Amino acid sequence: MASAINLSLDKGTTFESTFIVKNADDSAFNLTGYTATARIRKHPAASDYKSFQTTVTSAKGEIKISMASTVTSDLSSGRNYYDVVITNNVGTSISKVFEGMIIVSDTVSV
Repeated sequence: MASAINLSLDKGTTFESTFIVKNADDSAFNLTGYTATARIRKHPAASDYKSFQTTVTSAKGEIKISMASTVTSDLSSGRNYYDVVITNNVGTSISKVFEGMIIVSDTVSV
């Protein structure tokens, strides 16, 4: 089951957030051999989406998602939805590890 974490993002600015995947005993899950994918959509069934850049630090169980200011400026203002999915090297295991809402706010000065 994915952990629900709500975020906020300002249009036209650089965005970054870091997550830690944990085992049942609260230790960091070793992400060696896994890749991460993260996307944002206006609503869960929307066909249009933007992808986050993802960086995995395996031994720490860490996934960093980021998005350039040129991409955030194209997002729809208001409530949006995202999730982070991990896949092992052979594609036999796919798990949604984080999900939630992102409130996208307009930026006046950009």
